[in-house]
Amino acid sequence: MTGTGPTTTPPPPPPPPRIRVLIADDQPLVRRGLSLILSPAPAIEVVGEAENGAQAVTLAHRLRPDVVVMDIRMPVLDGVGATGELAATVPGCRVLALSTFDLDEYVVGALRAGAYGFLPKDSSPEDLIAAIRTVHAGDAAVAPRLLTRLISTYVRAPHGAPPAPTGLGELTPREVEVWHLMATGLDNTEISRALDISLSTVKNHITSIFDKLAVRDRAQAVIAAYESGLVTARDSR
Repeated sequence: MTGTGPTTTPPPPPPPPRIRVLIADDQPLVRRGLSLILSPAPAIEVVGEAENGAQAVTLAHRLRPDVVVMDIRMPVLDGVGATGELAATVPGCRVLALSTFDLDEYVVGALRAGAYGFLPKDSSPEDLIAAIRTVHAGDAAVAPRLLTRLISTYVRAPHGAPPAPTGLGELTPREVEVWHLMATGLDNTEISRALDISLSTVKNHITSIFDKLAVRDRAQAVIAAYESGLVTARDSR
């Protein structure tokens, strides 16, 4: 009878690196509260706190966080200005904007400046942690219907019609359909059902739309749809 040698169990894979988070808010109690919420999360490491946008930019250059949880309204440099600076100078750092109000004109400004998402300050700890993970993965952490409400309320051309987004003429008719549905608040599954196409086909169309419009994510694509006139406030649900 032949036996087999002892079997060894391979070691478990190492845990993924934690998401490095910088908190920026001008209120010490809010900063402390956010830190207390985030620090126990096993996948998150709070690496610093900033009391205004200028300090957030300085600390981001030094600490290289993955995500900055950024209050929109702060002294010295507000969250919109800080987001724009970070997008230009620390491209690997992604901003999750916070606001006291669901509908805040500063939020669209932050999204235009390069923020990856928006969350109201009264969101649950679970939603905050989920949003941080979402923006860290490179996705927009804004509910589609909330995004369209924000944009339809606050995106306005200052002097007549804005210029059409880059690459608008390169879109196929089907891509225009997908873009329109995305901008009116449908998620990928709803778009798939509306056009009777597979979910993977929807995702492929959206990737192509992002490339042709030279936009980074869903939030910027929806903003471009409003600014181009493809959709108007009455189109959104």
